[in-house]
Amino acid sequence: MSFKKETPLANAVFWAARKGNLALLQLLLNSGRVDADCRDSYGTTALMVASYSGHYDCVKDLIMQGADINYQRETGSTALFFASQQGHNDVVKLLFEFGASTEFRTKDGGTALTVASQYGHTKVVDTLLKNGANVHDQLNDGATALFLAAQEGHVTVIRQLLSSGAKVNQSREDGTAPLWMAAQMGHSEVVKVLLLRGADRDADRQDGSTALFKAAFKGHNSVIEELLKFSPSLGLLKNGSSPLHAAVMGGNIRTVLLLLEANADPTLPNKNNELPADLTKSDRILNVLRPKILNGDS
Repeated sequence: MSFKKETPLANAVFWAARKGNLALLQLLLNSGRVDADCRDSYGTTALMVASYSGHYDCVKDLIMQGADINYQRETGSTALFFASQQGHNDVVKLLFEFGASTEFRTKDGGTALTVASQYGHTKVVDTLLKNGANVHDQLNDGATALFLAAQEGHVTVIRQLLSSGAKVNQSREDGTAPLWMAAQMGHSEVVKVLLLRGADRDADRQDGSTALFKAAFKGHNSVIEELLKFSPSLGLLKNGSSPLHAAVMGGNIRTVLLLLEANADPTLPNKNNELPADLTKSDRILNVLRPKILNGDS
């Protein structure tokens, strides 16, 4: 967290809040010469700083001194947002006791729940959901809390969100679903959980690629093994190519073998009339493709 101090006294209040120096903070606030809601030029308050830093006693003292719990700084962030971002569940609970709201959004659409999900703070996510956080919160680009958790590989948070009604196939504005993102990042356990909870194995995004296609290109074999359990499409996709083409371009021979074992067709040309074998110069990959092609031709 960065902030600009405006006066020496405000500077001291921010320092005390950041360091957790309760005695100094009380001395300054009780002097009557500085307000509990003193702010820097970004609108950052001492309560936000103490919440970000996880100093429970300082947070409580600032609240008792009249600090505005739901004040938003220039970016839209609140004390609850910062405490959630950093995983300070005791501070989050305290803020709720004094009326913190889950409804405030940052300029990019972020909420306390989206940021806690993104950083994998399971206890905070639980507290937020119990205090009315909307499991369907989305960033401005359409990314949900579930999407962000899937992107970062936070399996427990994903289970929490799904149990609270999160939509497993809710995609971002560009059509990217949580499953696709988890597959791209190589989070096999996340992929497994999402598939078991009804994720569309063949959902494609705007570029026509599926989770299997992306995992094949990246060589995420543990992800591919999970996807293959649900019989995803091995044929031509909307992007005019197949997962096997992607695997060959990615250059991971184990990936190629996995798809061949699942009956991917090496004689299937892409939209440019290219066979998978046309997309590599690797002798090892060509050697596993060519026998299949010859058998297909025969």
